[in-house]
Amino acid sequence: MLTKPQILEALTEVMDPEIPTISLVDLGIVTGIEINEINDVSVTLTPTFSGCPALQVMEDLVRAKVQTLKGVGKVKVETSFDIQWNSDMITDHGRQMLLKHGLAPPPKHHGYIELDILSDVACPQCGSRNTDMRSPFGPTLCRSLHYCKNCLQGFEQFKPVA
Repeated sequence: MLTKPQILEALTEVMDPEIPTISLVDLGIVTGIEINEINDVSVTLTPTFSGCPALQVMEDLVRAKVQTLKGVGKVKVETSFDIQWNSDMITDHGRQMLLKHGLAPPPKHHGYIELDILSDVACPQCGSRNTDMRSPFGPTLCRSLHYCKNCLQGFEQFKPVA
């Protein structure tokens, strides 16, 4: 009989298609795993943003990974908005992987976000907080654009979302 921890462990190998240093598990978007008595598996994903262009790719990657597990029956992967994703769902390891990718990770906010949280961002290159937000809108909905006055590098921040 398959277990949820086994499936979750396997899914730690499924990387986000847009940020390949972080797994979907560490990003916090794997929000449900159900296994019935004949090892049919249902996985629920909650995307970071409803308009995420990688939703279908993520579903396909998760389905393919679960199908590689020994003894698995049918696999169903669906995207749901029943649980609202927020950036506090990113694991500590996930925050490190965002940084490794060159993205400033969002701070933990525990459900309370002020506008200052977007402007007080440490540079992922040098760690300086002598930075400016250039635009709250980056190349994807989940990122903002910043500039470091110390190392003179532009960078993106993964936005905090409540």
